[in-house]
Amino acid sequence: MKHPFSNTALKLILLLAFFTTQFITACTSMSSSDTALKTGPWRVVLHTQGQEIPFIMEAKEVEGATVFYLVNGEERILLDDIQQQGDSVKIGLHIFDADLIAKVEGNQLKGLFVKNDATPPYAIPFTAVHGKNNRFAESPAAASYNFDGKWEVVFDEENGNTYDAIGVFEQKDNYVTGTFLTETGDYRYLEGQVEGDQLKLSTFDGNHAYLFTATPSGDSTLQGQFYSGMTGHETWTAKRNENAQLASADTLTYLRPGYETLSFTFPNLQGEPVSLSDPKYKGKVVLVQLLGSWCPNCMDETKFLAPYYEQNKDRGLEIIGLGFERSPEFEKAAARLEKMEERFDIGYDLLVAGVSDKEAAAKALPALNHVMSFPTTIFIDRSGKVRKIHTGFSGPGTGKYYEEWVADFNKTMDELLAEK
Repeated sequence: MKHPFSNTALKLILLLAFFTTQFITACTSMSSSDTALKTGPWRVVLHTQGQEIPFIMEAKEVEGATVFYLVNGEERILLDDIQQQGDSVKIGLHIFDADLIAKVEGNQLKGLFVKNDATPPYAIPFTAVHGKNNRFAESPAAASYNFDGKWEVVFDEENGNTYDAIGVFEQKDNYVTGTFLTETGDYRYLEGQVEGDQLKLSTFDGNHAYLFTATPSGDSTLQGQFYSGMTGHETWTAKRNENAQLASADTLTYLRPGYETLSFTFPNLQGEPVSLSDPKYKGKVVLVQLLGSWCPNCMDETKFLAPYYEQNKDRGLEIIGLGFERSPEFEKAAARLEKMEERFDIGYDLLVAGVSDKEAAAKALPALNHVMSFPTTIFIDRSGKVRKIHTGFSGPGTGKYYEEWVADFNKTMDELLAEK
């Protein structure tokens, strides 16, 4: 009988089990100075696909406890779920169902980045060195090519599919930041360097680890590689184009012919059924947010929506977050959404709507032509009619594109809330 897991998956599961056991029964023979988590920067490297995906963590003492921050450009993601026993440490990764599990050896950490919600769970080895804050080369050769500006990009997946993107980079000498925008969202805060004519960018948000590389193939074109997690790999090409555009995010998802309204009933985090037709939502402007606690773009949108709701709910606004989670089990899905609710101080309703599959989400909301992205945000007026559907999200890592989204969002909401 063929085993349902590949040999590689079995090895990873056994490795994870071994390392978790090591954490639980940690060796305490090392001195406390060797096992203490040192404050300051840590340069972390994930070892996967024959590549190194680097990122920076900063450790600080807060009220007598050590916390970490994931650093990606301007972004700081707080990691305050730190469990240490002897020379072993387990770092919970923000709202995500993932951990860094490592052995502390003085100025070094050696361990695994564990994705608990993957099927099956997988682990990627990592190493970390204290006192280093260089993401890539510590003393890179001078940059001989300028990647600064806006690029029209095509990503080629290994299955033959392609998708369009816009690359926006800011370069100062060797240092470079930027992101890629696609029709379903952005790749968030990327940070890296240019060494000679080679571009390297990486990010780690606690759930996704990305590495982008590129070299020029002419005066205004690039050839690149994109590595994601344990197995993801794509190639990409780009050409300079300050006028590059993607399809409007307000046109990609829409109501099927014959529909003007949306209808659904899903359980809230306490298991109680909630319907869009409930009296609570009658006569109010309602935003329906399709999200997942596993989704970094959803995290970015929620950071905006949670305070916006508190500031505007007295104007006749309600927001309903429909959570599509990794686990089909209600208790597990609700627990992940509760963690998200607590972290972002969400005051609006969160419902468990299904699993994190676009086809399943479309079946749960049959009025929509499809669901092509998490998040997707549906604007409903006071009469219950759908007025606008926005696919994806351009987060703060996109700079002016995020500012444009905020301005358009505020304009739309002010118009809807002003209607009687």
